[in-house]
Amino acid sequence: MSLLRTLPVEDILARGEHSDLKRRLTGKDLVGFGIGVIIGTGVFTLAGVEAKQHAGPAVVLSFLIGGIVAALAALCYAELAASVPTAGSAYTYAYATLGELFAWIIGWDLVLEFSLGVAVVARSWSGYVANLLGLPGEFFGEDAPVNLGAVLIIAVLAAVAVAGIRESSWLTNGLVVIKVSVCALVVVAGLFFFNGANLDPFVPPAQPPEASASALEQPLLQALAGVEQSVYGFGGVLTAAAVVFFAYTGFEALANLGEETRRPQRDLPVGLLGSLISCTLIYVLVAIVLAAMIDYRQLDEGAPLAAAFQTVGQPWVAALISLGAVTGLTSVMLVNLVTIGRIGFAMGRDGLLPQRISRVHRRWGTPHRVTIGAAVLVMLLAAFVPISELSDMVSIGALSGFLIVCVAVPVLRRTRPELARPFRVPLSPALPVVAALACLYLMANLDIITWLRFAAWLVLGLAIYFLYGRRHARLATAQVDR
Repeated sequence: MSLLRTLPVEDILARGEHSDLKRRLTGKDLVGFGIGVIIGTGVFTLAGVEAKQHAGPAVVLSFLIGGIVAALAALCYAELAASVPTAGSAYTYAYATLGELFAWIIGWDLVLEFSLGVAVVARSWSGYVANLLGLPGEFFGEDAPVNLGAVLIIAVLAAVAVAGIRESSWLTNGLVVIKVSVCALVVVAGLFFFNGANLDPFVPPAQPPEASASALEQPLLQALAGVEQSVYGFGGVLTAAAVVFFAYTGFEALANLGEETRRPQRDLPVGLLGSLISCTLIYVLVAIVLAAMIDYRQLDEGAPLAAAFQTVGQPWVAALISLGAVTGLTSVMLVNLVTIGRIGFAMGRDGLLPQRISRVHRRWGTPHRVTIGAAVLVMLLAAFVPISELSDMVSIGALSGFLIVCVAVPVLRRTRPELARPFRVPLSPALPVVAALACLYLMANLDIITWLRFAAWLVLGLAIYFLYGRRHARLATAQVDR
């Protein structure tokens, strides 16, 4: 039963009150972080990629479905974040409710999600920089053998993330203003080139994939149901929803900032739900405009928004969009790098990873070692792995984490009914159960190769846990001391 030993909530709260991390963030900062991390590759890149590959104009529905599932999960996150404000978010919630093994699995998934998330966004950033400045494709963009642009931006932002949470917040808030303004420009300017003919058919009829597609690229649900492999149709809409769900995953980064927020019980729920609702609206509006401007089959996959305005003869708008994308994607990477540091900090503090990596820098007040180590790993991924392969892995990692968070809400209510809950999920346990099933359903719409890669990542993680984490966990050493 040591695999299911739980971390007492009182210990978690006590650690948060005496944390080495600095409480410097306000509610306004959290909203800025939320919008900063959510609006990024989803609106600037994935909208075009998924419209072309899976959903057609109905990618609008894909974003809406993804947003609804994310909102359900965010309600569960808000209750747990307000009740147990701590670094580690879903990892710590699982440790307090479901046990150590589940906590390790979800912590390992979160490392996967945010590391790959930074790599995806860095490659997208590189493509938009190349589009904006006319840089050589040998080093920037998806066709580069080694994406040097992605590597360089990660190195710069890792230095900012190490320098301090307040400095990261200042830069993020400034970048958010720029990219929200650009999104508004896209919607307003795009309406002048709105062509309803491009929205017909809104849901393109299902058709066989390209001959080059392998059986492993079929969505798992289609394979289990014995359905012939296809793209487009409503199945394509759901597949696209599972992929663009990656665009919403950033909101959980806020839950990792509980130990750095001045009034977490009040500000965390506001930051989580407010930023998610705002960003869903922006995603849907931009997706509608993009789908109506250009035939989905002609969309560019590297910089779709900028390329769309170039196609309709508006290069100045394309240049502003590229500038907005560069700044917007920068903020996403920065928040994700900050989040990776906090997850590693929490897991190291609990002994599941070497405790020395969780040490906080005396001057900067940040977990510098784990942040730098993660940045090196992310640079390697961003240099060589294409966006399409990375984004699917981010989605499955995020959805698995959300599923466990949704389950944790009713479990914690049953095991700790007396715990103070400044925010409560309505209609519990029904709503958390629906949210968990929705996450599982979207996971089933990801392709088989993504599931196989995810399984390989889990096997590697379990090996590390059983060889190191289980014996070195603070709960294990505490039992030995007794």
